[in-house]
Amino acid sequence: MTAIGGYIQPTRRGGALGVHSLDQFTFAVPDLKVAENFYKSFGLDVRESGNKLDLYTAGHSHCWGSIGEATKKTLGHLTFGVFEEDLPRFKARFEELGIELLDPPPGIVSNGIWIRDCNGLLVELKVAAKSSPNEKTVFSSESSAPGARGAASRHVWPPVAPRRLAHVLIFVRDVGASIKFYTEALGLRLSDQAGGGAFMHGIHGSDHHMVAFGQSDAVGMHHCSWDVGSVQDVGAGAMQMADKGFTAGWGLGRHVLGSNYFHYVRDPWGSYSEYSADIDYIPSEIDWKSESHAPENAFFLWGPAPPADFHINYESQ
Repeated sequence: MTAIGGYIQPTRRGGALGVHSLDQFTFAVPDLKVAENFYKSFGLDVRESGNKLDLYTAGHSHCWGSIGEATKKTLGHLTFGVFEEDLPRFKARFEELGIELLDPPPGIVSNGIWIRDCNGLLVELKVAAKSSPNEKTVFSSESSAPGARGAASRHVWPPVAPRRLAHVLIFVRDVGASIKFYTEALGLRLSDQAGGGAFMHGIHGSDHHMVAFGQSDAVGMHHCSWDVGSVQDVGAGAMQMADKGFTAGWGLGRHVLGSNYFHYVRDPWGSYSEYSADIDYIPSEIDWKSESHAPENAFFLWGPAPPADFHINYESQ
């Protein structure tokens, strides 16, 4: 959809086989009530669905994430969206690569294809509408006119509500093997890598990364990132969470890889939710030149130093 509500035809790279969107992520936490409070405070539309919580964004019908309950925080699976005519092509590709096709997990009804990636993470491919953006997301950087006040009073500023899921960064056991697997099996492409991290985009038009990898000794969720429309929204989102008692995090800053402005808020289980604005966009017709960057470029162009435990995978504890 455009900023004014008009329809944009989904973009695709003709003839090429690749997933078009990160359709959904799932994970589990010890207390759903705590999760509901955190994500509602963050500005998401949190809906109960049986024994889990589903994550939506304001005014959007797509379910971006699903949270179940477990004794500790645990990454569940990633679902990628594909075009309908590509699903049998993916099945043939997996068989060619010797990747075992699995049944859906118990309790999940799915017409998709299920596999495990090279780290053992469960991955689903299903036919779905393209939820990855078809053009660079609108970013507001307007300044006030001479003689006019630029900032609104705090009591009239509306709550920050993210527009869509931007990406997830997950911990993996082998970043290099993950790049190879997601390139060969899912058709993603490497955007950039630095400092043990790697960032991958979709070939049918997507942000600089729809999924990213960080090195660890176990699979886990590092952060989910949510698109907002301005630096003002990033900062106001951080204040919104601080007012609710969620003061731990990292930001305000700007990344080098992806170029987005950011503020991360730490959740009660040691992972993060990120307010993100103005990330780089890679159209379907562009061949992005991936680069290996110096380690310092994996984090930020400017901003405060990240927390000492920012790199820790608490799912491996």
